[in-house]
Amino acid sequence: MTTWDLTALFKNEKELEETALELRTKCQNFKNSYEKNFLNLKTDEFLKAFDIYESLLMQISKVSTYAFLVFAKDTSKGAFYAKFEDICTKAQENLLFFEIMFNEFDDAKQQSIIKASKTHGYYLSNVAKDKAHQLSLKEEQILLRTANTGAEGFARLFDETMSAMKFKFKGEWLGEEEILSKLHDKDRNVRKLAAKSLSDTLAKNQHLLGYIYNMIKTSLKTSCELRNFKLPEEPRHLENQTSKKSVDALIKATEANFDLVSKFYDKKRKILGLKKLYDYDRYAPLEGESEYKFQKCKNIVLKAFKDFSPKFGAIAQRAFDEGWIDVYPTQNKRGGAFSHSGSPDAHPYVLLNHTDGRRDLFTLAHELGHAIHQNLSYGVGFLNAETPLTTAETASVFCEMLVFDYVKNTLKGKEKISLLAGKIEDIFATLYRQINFTTFERRIHAYEGEISLKTINQIWQQESVKMFGKSVTLNDYYKIWWSYIPHFIHTPFYCYAYSYAQLLVLAIFGLFKSGKCKNFVQIYTEFLSLGGSRSPKELVAKFGFDIEDAKFWQIGINEVKKLVDEFEGLK
Repeated sequence: MTTWDLTALFKNEKELEETALELRTKCQNFKNSYEKNFLNLKTDEFLKAFDIYESLLMQISKVSTYAFLVFAKDTSKGAFYAKFEDICTKAQENLLFFEIMFNEFDDAKQQSIIKASKTHGYYLSNVAKDKAHQLSLKEEQILLRTANTGAEGFARLFDETMSAMKFKFKGEWLGEEEILSKLHDKDRNVRKLAAKSLSDTLAKNQHLLGYIYNMIKTSLKTSCELRNFKLPEEPRHLENQTSKKSVDALIKATEANFDLVSKFYDKKRKILGLKKLYDYDRYAPLEGESEYKFQKCKNIVLKAFKDFSPKFGAIAQRAFDEGWIDVYPTQNKRGGAFSHSGSPDAHPYVLLNHTDGRRDLFTLAHELGHAIHQNLSYGVGFLNAETPLTTAETASVFCEMLVFDYVKNTLKGKEKISLLAGKIEDIFATLYRQINFTTFERRIHAYEGEISLKTINQIWQQESVKMFGKSVTLNDYYKIWWSYIPHFIHTPFYCYAYSYAQLLVLAIFGLFKSGKCKNFVQIYTEFLSLGGSRSPKELVAKFGFDIEDAKFWQIGINEVKKLVDEFEGLK
């Protein structure tokens, strides 16, 4: 199957609508039953109510997921999506009191409940940490009710704009994913034309895209002021269960090794026989790159996963057989790729935009890694299954490494050089580029008031040059390429989580390949199965690593250096 089957969520839209409307009533009844007497609940009564609360949230997520997936497949169905998002918002509004009033308990009662909960103690302890940033129930209701017309509304506008955007290329009109895939073409003229086409269309939409970004920036600033956050990135750190200090250490370690970027691109330029390496040459395939049809990718992924763990292989097989995956680009389909899990009683859904390039192989491995992680974590319950971004990206990047290692061992000569170069570029994309994105965001969000397009462009160019150095020549049009990055719109300050995960995975994968950890597969499966029920620090400690140790990040950097050195030495 190459299109997803949504019947695991709901048989049809009629069942969806009936469930959604019934759910709103259930949530209202829950509020009526518990809100007035909430502060008088005994510990066992609270825990019973919590189980119902979690079940209702799961049902809301299930409805919302179905509507979101329909919209992702066809962004012209914005009205359909908005209808069910509104129903879900109103249902969830009735549940807002629960966690807010939990933070009205005194510390002694909170700790008593946390200790009494065998399954959700860690989750509730994180809720307690939100106390300092929590608003009144009425204020939270207002923010929830207006979310669809605020940042979420502008995020939807961004998605619809980018999906509708067409890029003229050699007399054809291509979608975003199709034009981006041309930047990986072996023909330099094709790459150059694609870069110009991408830039020309983005330039025509600059005012709108810039306005959307300013509204996202303003919305986050307002939210931080209301919630008593000093910096716009702080909510993300709290959600990621990490600290600005650790992120600063990550950025510092990564930026201190920008020289690896220059080393790699200098070598690639020589192999390509170019005097200068331009922005459109970065993803130029080296001689020996094969075409990767979806069936080929499927076979590779299944073999690599099964060799590592029969359980991983079995879950991936289900994904292919049971309609978890929507594979190919279609009209109005959202760009990019994701794995979305709405409900443990269904399964994750994976969106791809497969265009037969080698990067599509690793995208498939990446998103199936997410799906495996999501599936394994269903055992700890709906709320516990939600993982912070810092560990959520671990499974995806690890699965990429499994596939890379498997394919690498099957290739020789030019094909092996090409694969190694591609992998290093992928690592750069998830390590250096995401740090580049983070420092860009920091500067944008630190800017007082509405920021002009000229200033955004300047900051983007400056941060990009800092990463590439003199190894890549950036054309003037490159300054507007920030405008198609969805993470800046949907999830500000998301990007460092990729870098975090990349270095964490490289350290863990290095441990796996060393053979020093005899029961590695068992520990790693347990690591994923725990979802978000433990802190990232506790989870990573299972492998003997300390994420708060400044030296930890260097372990992963050293693995990158090994790959770059291997590439430099190849002939």
